[in-house]
Amino acid sequence: MRIIKTSIFSVGAIDWDARLFDRLIPLPDGTSYNAYLIKGSEKIALLDTVDPTKTRVLLHNLSTLGIDKIDYVIAHHGEQDHSGSLPDVLAKYPMAKVVTNPKCKGMLIDLLDIEDDKFVTVEDGETLSLGNKTLQFIYLPWVHWPETMGTYLVEDKILFPCDFFGSHLATSSVFVDDEASVYEPAKRYFAEIMMPFRKQVNSNLEKLSGLEIDIIAPSHGPVHNQPKFIIDAYKDWSSDTVKNEVVLPYVSMHGSTAAMVEYFVDALIKRNIAVRQFELSTVDIGKLAMALVDAATVVIGSPTVLIGAHPLAAYAAFLANALRPKARFASIIGSYGWGSKMVEQLAGMMPNLKVEILDPVLIKGFPKDDGFAALDRLADDVLAKHKEIGIVN
Repeated sequence: MRIIKTSIFSVGAIDWDARLFDRLIPLPDGTSYNAYLIKGSEKIALLDTVDPTKTRVLLHNLSTLGIDKIDYVIAHHGEQDHSGSLPDVLAKYPMAKVVTNPKCKGMLIDLLDIEDDKFVTVEDGETLSLGNKTLQFIYLPWVHWPETMGTYLVEDKILFPCDFFGSHLATSSVFVDDEASVYEPAKRYFAEIMMPFRKQVNSNLEKLSGLEIDIIAPSHGPVHNQPKFIIDAYKDWSSDTVKNEVVLPYVSMHGSTAAMVEYFVDALIKRNIAVRQFELSTVDIGKLAMALVDAATVVIGSPTVLIGAHPLAAYAAFLANALRPKARFASIIGSYGWGSKMVEQLAGMMPNLKVEILDPVLIKGFPKDDGFAALDRLADDVLAKHKEIGIVN
């Protein structure tokens, strides 16, 4: 239990040892499952619960505060890392009502089998009084599920935006005490969860712009008591602005593709283009996702396996397609022994990327002078395109 302000407490759980989220996302810095308790003069509200693995921690924190009744549990989002402890909370506080929107209500019934009569549904902009404190509910669809909403505590100017503005970071500090140390976990979180919904992120940023916000208390990571930092970061990441960077995920089986990558990276550097190179058999996909946030160009490197792309290269293409970065250009480099349909396969796996495909470089066997010349040509093409959009002098 940690104090946010008078009568406002963080009662969630820190998960120091978590290293994989959703059996997919690496967590090098752990995470937290944030829940908040607000004591009004007449009513008490719990905002979200925690992952079911940390139910005991939540209930202990409530007990430590001497909470013997809860009037409302605000459910911002149906995903279980926020809602998973809801049945246990309702069992301990049977008079509590679950306050959420109609879409989230349906999800909670499906996921947790909560009875219909436990719910109170609210519309966008509706308010709920706790006596001396007023909760205003704000629909925030697609950050990152369709039913997500947030709560604005009017008198204290605190925004509880659920996953919006979050970070996977375990820390004993309730507030952000070092913006530099939070920036990377927050960007990783944005890249993996929010980037596919950049347009919706921008719409929701605009929706929140009319609020006077002193504190942002997200559902993962520390609380922002200087909210301009994270709001400005989100505006940058979700904008259409790209940087003079190439992201190059690759895999090589017998050294041919690796030699191509080495030469191509050097060619880009000589042209003053920044490069982010990722070897796919050892990559941290969070690092790759973060690199995709800003880069103007994505180039995938792969050998040919049974006339198609290496499975790890196919995974990189699938990931980029799913995350929908704002890259403007893409290409493919690689090698083959006797035949290949790799280029067509990889290009076909990225329909969500609104990119111009630059002529790929596919080499038979180990690269020789003509192959290296083709890589120089591709590097020249990248430079020309970056100049065309004004990110290189």
